[in-house]
Amino acid sequence: MRILSRTAPLLIVALLWEAITRGGLVPADMLPPFSSVAVELVKLATGGTLLPNTLDSVARAATGFAIAVAAGTAIGAGMALWRGFETAAGPLVQAFYPLPKSALIPLVIVWFGLGDTAKTFLIFLGCLLPVILSTYNGLRGVDQVLVWSARSLGASRAAVIREVLLPAAMPQILTGLRTAVAFSFLLMVSSELIIATNGLGYLIGSYGDNGAYPAMFAVILVVTGLGFAADRAFVALSGFLLRYRE
Repeated sequence: MRILSRTAPLLIVALLWEAITRGGLVPADMLPPFSSVAVELVKLATGGTLLPNTLDSVARAATGFAIAVAAGTAIGAGMALWRGFETAAGPLVQAFYPLPKSALIPLVIVWFGLGDTAKTFLIFLGCLLPVILSTYNGLRGVDQVLVWSARSLGASRAAVIREVLLPAAMPQILTGLRTAVAFSFLLMVSSELIIATNGLGYLIGSYGDNGAYPAMFAVILVVTGLGFAADRAFVALSGFLLRYRE
C-alpha cells in the first residue's frame, strides 16, 4: 500500500501526459506521447546507447561533487573557526556566490578544452558554494554554551570541534550537501549540452537537434530518475548520520 501511494502520483502524471498528447491538446512535436517516450527508452536501454553515456555522466557528477564536498567543508570550517581565514576568504566567497556558474563555460573551455576535466570543474564550482556556506553557517550557529561547557570540562580545541561543533552543525551541513547534489545534476546536463561528445546532456542536445523528440524526452526522464534516486539515497544517508539525534 505504501509503494502504491508513492507511485500513484507518477502514474497519474503519465496517464495525463498520454491523454493530452493523444487528444491533441498539445502538439506531438512539442510533447510526444508518454507511450512513445517509453518505447524509445526501452530501445535506448537495450541498444547499448544509454548505459555508457549514463556511466560517463554519473562519473563526472560524482567526481565534481566529491571534490566540492572535500574542499567546501574545509573552506567553510576554516572560515568559521579562524577569523583570519574568514577575512581572507570571505570576500571571495561573497563575490563568487551570485555568479551563474554556466556563464563560466566559455572560460572553462579555454582553460581545459572539451574533455572531462572541463565538465568536472564546472560541476565542482557549482557544488562548492552551497557546501562552504552550509558548513560555515552550521558551525557558526552552534550554541556557544555547548562550547564553553566542553572547555570547562577540560576538552581540547580538537575535541570540541570533533565532539561538539561537528555533531551540532551536521544537520545544516547535510542540507547544503543535499543542495549540492541537485546542482551536480543541473551542471552535468548544462555542461554536456555544450562541451561534450558523450553523456546524457549530449544525448539530449543531439536528439533535440535532430528532431528525435521521443528519444530526447526519454533521456530527460533518465536524468530525472537519476536525480530523484540520488536525492533519496542522500536523505537515507542523512538519516543514518543523524540517528544520534533520536
